Amino acid sequence: MAKRGRLQTLLEYTLARAVLSGLGILPRKLAVAVGRSLGRIGYLLFSDLRRTGSRNLNIAFPDVSQGERKRMLRGCFDNLGRMLGEFSQLSRITPDQFRQIVDCEGLDHLRSAQARGQGVILFTGHLGAWEFTSFALSAFGLPFSFMVRRLDNELIERMIDKVRQRFGNRTLDKNAVSRQALRALNEGGTLGMLPDVNMLAREGVFVDFFGTPASTTSMLAKLALRTGAALVPIYAPWDKQRQRFLLQLEPPLRVERTGDEAEDVQRLTAAVMASIENVVRRYPEQWLWIHKRWKTRPPGEPELY
Repeated sequence: MAKRGRLQTLLEYTLARAVLSGLGILPRKLAVAVGRSLGRIGYLLFSDLRRTGSRNLNIAFPDVSQGERKRMLRGCFDNLGRMLGEFSQLSRITPDQFRQIVDCEGLDHLRSAQARGQGVILFTGHLGAWEFTSFALSAFGLPFSFMVRRLDNELIERMIDKVRQRFGNRTLDKNAVSRQALRALNEGGTLGMLPDVNMLAREGVFVDFFGTPASTTSMLAKLALRTGAALVPIYAPWDKQRQRFLLQLEPPLRVERTGDEAEDVQRLTAAVMASIENVVRRYPEQWLWIHKRWKTRPPGEPELY
């Protein structure tokens, strides 16, 4: 690595470590309050992200008032700040302490799916405290492997990965994971994936997300179809009434095999995104609207950003 690149890596790591360590020594409620304040500052500072979020919300909710869409976008930044505050606490929290801030619903869906012995694919979206979907299960004594996109800064990546794996989880690089994932599922293991991000056209299939075609990874559906693994949705939204996070596991999706794999992959991927969309509609201010979800377009369609 060039000297400038190394210096940049060290500076970014030092800043990230200082923020997480500083928040980490605070009581949880104060850490979350400070994190949310940082999120609100981010809303004011990052105009490019605001523009992306506004465009996405126009695509997803064309009939909603501009004021309501603005409220949703502010909520997105607020949620990111909340997650920063919560994540800062995970390096020292105990499983018992963690279980006191999360209500778990539907754990039997996972246990029943695991009992089949054909593997389980847990999928979620970038909604609420999505990091909790893996951390929480390991805190409940159900660790598993899940795919991640490695950060460009390897020092920050190692710092975050250490937290993710505290209670027995294992992270897999999504760019070099196919063989590992297939082996884990064939051995009856559990694998986690986040499929609600934009993919290059050659890496995915187009399925509707909020009524607009979105390029979506086909790996999840292919793995389920080829291994017989159950597809179980899992989400971790913040519930304002309860003032707690809800770890929600839903019944497995129906996996049909017609003999036409391309058609089966298309249908199953659409069902996955429909599940995520349904939850985003319930908690619209908690999804990652600042990601260019519809960046890749079907042939002949104009750019949306």
